[in-house]
Amino acid sequence: MKYTQLGRTGLKVSRLVLGTMNFGPQTDEPTSHGILDAALDAGLNFVDTANVYGWGENKGRTEEIIGTWFAQGGGRREKTVLATKVYGSMSREGETWPNEDRLSALNIRRAVEASLKRLQTDHIDVYQFHHIDRRTPFEEIWQAVDVLIQQGKVLYAGSSNFPGYKIAQANETAARRGMVGLVSEQCLYNLSERRAEMEVIPAAQEYGLGVIPWSPLHGGLLGGVIKKETEGGRRASGRAADALADSKTRAQLQAYEDLLDKHGLEPGEAALAWLLTRPGVTGPIVGPRTAQQLESALRALELELSEEVLAGLDEIFPGPGPSPEAFAW
Repeated sequence: MKYTQLGRTGLKVSRLVLGTMNFGPQTDEPTSHGILDAALDAGLNFVDTANVYGWGENKGRTEEIIGTWFAQGGGRREKTVLATKVYGSMSREGETWPNEDRLSALNIRRAVEASLKRLQTDHIDVYQFHHIDRRTPFEEIWQAVDVLIQQGKVLYAGSSNFPGYKIAQANETAARRGMVGLVSEQCLYNLSERRAEMEVIPAAQEYGLGVIPWSPLHGGLLGGVIKKETEGGRRASGRAADALADSKTRAQLQAYEDLLDKHGLEPGEAALAWLLTRPGVTGPIVGPRTAQQLESALRALELELSEEVLAGLDEIFPGPGPSPEAFAW
């Protein structure tokens, strides 16, 4: 396993992040525990979750599954860098009540206590804001986080889905309070979706945040979806099916798969390996539903893409270009 520092911190994390969103809704508890064990055995020490995972009437279920895994002992919690998130409403359908979502000091306090209970731990290593809260000032957010840090319940704070200007605003406010501020940003970033390169990633680099891309295969589109459809009769569904219905997107994906096939590369592994070459990226989040999918993701760590392949990928999936030159002079 390869490790790097999380942004400007002294915290060492693996270059792949184990995403757990499927634990509960698509992957049962025993299988989820098996994936967590396999990841730890491989040296993958960074585990990401969120309080709302489990979804619907089962919000919090994913954190519970991780908690029962920690409860087995064997150094599982001690070896894990644990990240979870706060923002989404934890109210059940028909039971909506004020102050059970967003980033008020009250909700942050309540959400941390609830996550700690479900996770069966006494602290969260990286506590992430799942979205920007346009109603709550950062002065209030940092006041709440400062208390949690002083109590030892949270070590670092991170963001998710923040625009560049909010990263700047958050960390300038934190600096005025003498706080470390955000140390990571979890954003949508992959070969097919490169808009983060325009503002988000430059802001993260400027302020020393580690970039943690989510959906590195863009909902499965970069995992060889056309080849699977042709050879295995496995039809795409959901967002992938909608994208393939667009002739321009389909032609782009066909060129992508043809390029990788020419070089003997597996698409999903190549898409992950590409992210590992990008400036500022700590490690992409992989969300395996099975142990086999985890094994495939781990192989990406050993994959070195040639200059020819990298140039070909840039030609097929051109980025937006630097800011402001991409939209100005």
